Amino acid sequence: MSIHPVMQRLAARLERTDLPDFGPGDTVRVQVKIKEGEKERVQAFEGVVIARKNGAEGSFTVRKMSFGQGVERIFPLHCKVVEKVEMVRSARIRRSKLYYLRALRGKAARLREAS
Repeated sequence: MSIHPVMQRLAARLERTDLPDFGPGDTVRVQVKIKEGEKERVQAFEGVVIARKNGAEGSFTVRKMSFGQGVERIFPLHCKVVEKVEMVRSARIRRSKLYYLRALRGKAARLREAS
């Protein structure tokens, strides 16, 4: 089953070229635009990418620990709210979804560095 030509053109136009090549296991810093009333500011959200969905409506899930509490955010790839994504660290992993990290704490939740 192929994609409709109109959808292909739309997906190609929405494609972001400024994003680095990252995947599950990588630690990223996402610069997110936050609107507070009339003002707009940029806030960083840094954590491990535990899942990534590709395609025209792609997204990625980032998990971080904040004051001992796990926090996850799902960011759309092609959205104006995401201003910039920076790679901080890369890890060697063996699966595409790292949902098992939700159950791990402390040193057990560490990932092996990519060489």
